[in-house]
Amino acid sequence: MVASGFVTANLSLPGFVNSHSHSFQRALRVRAAGTDFWTWREGMLEEADRATPDSIRVHYAEVYREMLAAGYTAVGEFHYLGAPEAFAAAEAATEVGIAIVLLHVAYERGGLARMRQSSVAAYLTEVEALREAGIAVGVAPHSVRACSRPWLEEIGAYAAREGLPLHIHADEQPREIQECLDEHDCRPIELLADTGCLTPLTTIIHATHANDQELDHLAATGARICACPTTEADLGDGFLSVSAIRERSIPLCIGSDSNMRVDPLEELRELEGIARRQTGTRGVILTEDLLGIGTSDGAAALGLSSWAPIHIDVGHRSLAGVAAEHVPAALIAGCAADVVASEIS
Repeated sequence: MVASGFVTANLSLPGFVNSHSHSFQRALRVRAAGTDFWTWREGMLEEADRATPDSIRVHYAEVYREMLAAGYTAVGEFHYLGAPEAFAAAEAATEVGIAIVLLHVAYERGGLARMRQSSVAAYLTEVEALREAGIAVGVAPHSVRACSRPWLEEIGAYAAREGLPLHIHADEQPREIQECLDEHDCRPIELLADTGCLTPLTTIIHATHANDQELDHLAATGARICACPTTEADLGDGFLSVSAIRERSIPLCIGSDSNMRVDPLEELRELEGIARRQTGTRGVILTEDLLGIGTSDGAAALGLSSWAPIHIDVGHRSLAGVAAEHVPAALIAGCAADVVASEIS
């Protein structure tokens, strides 16, 4: 079914789209450690180094089942654990029945050895192998920390030539911005604009510390932002400038990122909550727009034209006394993911 519009008479909705997931990080929820993003990252890399294709098939299938139960029917898996593991992630999604776009990550420097490719040509060969296997893919230079200017230029040109989504972390942390200024004499999103990586196919992950000039670049190029509020809160990433983004009509979508929480309604509620706290006003983003951010806008970020719908359990206690016409607003205002019906017809 092509997800288009919202049908409340029978409480059917387009499925939510998880535009940014690192499924292996779900394992960290019971032992998240570190006093800031950078010390947390050390433990994350240790977890990444333990992954194998076999463990990914099993663990990702479990995470994808959680996503389906929460109302996510499509996922963009931002994958940097190696090429064989990328195929395993796609197999897990197929087994469970969630639509997947494999956002295969380019990693030139830093991180773990298993994450890095020997050249940008080697990286694009991996992308082509995934495409030849019939897997929906996007290109994903990890960040301006992980990819140099020449890599960004070549990957940006490839994405434009092939019409593929391009996803990249940017402006998540002040240290990242300072390192980019030291190396390139510009900020991360400015570097992406200069290397041809900002187009309507581009999704910037986080952008919590993007300044006005960088937001202007996104607005001018038609690029979008993927907000991951529960992860950004957990890691101390800061607050997205929601009102400034909305004023510029920059498209937004959501992701579960580290999967500390798997609940699209919570992501959307926190997005609106951030906007309210920043502006001191209520109803900054209309309910219809919030649902679009969680569904069709996420699908656009992944290049998806169709994905499965969901149904809402009207008998759920959190909807008691709510009239049918108010259910969409009630979902955002006061429901958790368990309001999604367990059976999808």
